[in-house]
Amino acid sequence: MRIELATQPGDPHHPNEDFASVALPASGRGGALVLLDGVTPPPSGGTGCTHGVPWFTARLGGALLELAVSRPGLALADCLAEAISRTADAHRTTCDLTHRRTPQATVVVARWDDERVEHLVLSDSALLVEAPDGTVTAVLDDRIDRLRALGPVTDAQRNADGGFFTAAASPSVAGLAVTGVSERSSVRALAALTDGAGRWVEVFGVGDWTECFALVSKSGPQALIDAVRCAESEPGWRSGGKRHDDAAVVYAEL
Repeated sequence: MRIELATQPGDPHHPNEDFASVALPASGRGGALVLLDGVTPPPSGGTGCTHGVPWFTARLGGALLELAVSRPGLALADCLAEAISRTADAHRTTCDLTHRRTPQATVVVARWDDERVEHLVLSDSALLVEAPDGTVTAVLDDRIDRLRALGPVTDAQRNADGGFFTAAASPSVAGLAVTGVSERSSVRALAALTDGAGRWVEVFGVGDWTECFALVSKSGPQALIDAVRCAESEPGWRSGGKRHDDAAVVYAEL
């Protein structure tokens, strides 16, 4: 088994809001990966929280990984719902969890054993699944893309009916995630990417998801992040948001 991960802040002077981790059970059978992309609040707006996004992603990511590994009979959506509840309970007495910008994150989680591979994706991070024949399937929550095709995506559409969803304070959002199960024999490797790393495909169009997976598989997660940083540094490029974003990649060769 080969496991690699890399993460890098978009701004070295600002805490990295991504979370990436992998756990392998002591029994030696199976494992799980969790990848979160914390949602950066606008500079001029508050969040109602005294802790901040890095605190939130660390709490949520740690709880989700522990549940995914220790509760193999619990569906990943239920693991996410419980992790959101635990995290909310950790600061509901000190913070306003009803605030629209309460700390929140996109989610990717995958769990595997000898028989199957489960996955969950919520919002715009990506999970790439490679089959033994080299075919790569991108598991995406495309709600933001569908909204963008209709016009500008606004903050009012976040965690709202007909909008897009992130893990914040309500466990009910877990039921809206993209989930699935594959036979273990049909999966050779996995790669999870926050959108800061997925820019290689989705913003710069350097290659497609299959080529992106090949880069990570051959050269490692850091190589993809380095390639994104290189593209971001090209003269004349301007993003509608941040020029450089936090980026995280987890690669698991099963």
